[in-house]
Amino acid sequence: MCRVVDLRQAVLAKNDEAAHTLRAELTARGTVVVNLLSSPGSGKTELLERELLLARERGVPVAALTADLATENDARRLARSGAPVKQVLTDGLCHLEAGMLGRHLEGWLPEDTRLLFVENVGNLVCPASYDLGETLRVVLASVTEGEDKPLKYPTAFGSAQLVVVTKTDIAQAVAFDEAAFRANVQRVNPGVEVALTSARTGEGVGVLLDRALAVGAGAGAHTPVMARGPHAHGADHGHGHGHGHGHGHGPEHRPGHDHGTSPAVVQTR
Repeated sequence: MCRVVDLRQAVLAKNDEAAHTLRAELTARGTVVVNLLSSPGSGKTELLERELLLARERGVPVAALTADLATENDARRLARSGAPVKQVLTDGLCHLEAGMLGRHLEGWLPEDTRLLFVENVGNLVCPASYDLGETLRVVLASVTEGEDKPLKYPTAFGSAQLVVVTKTDIAQAVAFDEAAFRANVQRVNPGVEVALTSARTGEGVGVLLDRALAVGAGAGAHTPVMARGPHAHGADHGHGHGHGHGHGHGPEHRPGHDHGTSPAVVQTR
């Protein structure tokens, strides 16, 4: 008798288990993890740089891990903030997984880190299905991407605990319809906060820092429709498996191979 095994379900189940372990470890040490998801070119690196600078100005111990298929360009930019930064090259993998994150944090993340920002691979499909053990999941979209983005990517937006609109300084130039965008976000994720930001003008800068610190201090985070894991309250919808709060990874923590060319940047594969 043949038994059909859904390999995707098995992979996600293993990831969720690892995420649960990593979340417990990081929570025990007082570290809040923010998972940033967006399409390529959304402006999340520029906004994150501003957030890191603000965190350091306020004396908040912060670090950032950024993932890309190739180059360490984003890590170099983020390192200008003076915060500890690590570049992870995924060698073609379109997303981070909990176990991968756990291994790269082992032996690198400073013990006193209060906030860890994880800049996921630029992609709104694959990363949406993988819980990283995050405390807060943020989905970003620029005003140039169209008001129907949430409807096209319901799993990503449906699993967000905070939605951030970027590049609002050019909203008028590209005829961005804020009301339509907000309405579409609410269709896939009722009740989630939508924040407007511009890294260039400073509008909304600090929203990531403030929300993360609030959650770390015990403030309740939005529970998305597509949440899974300990905060789930509804079935998954859309394509793929929506994850609300991340659930990181951490069973086999093996140090990565560091190849950073800057003292403030660690690059690993």
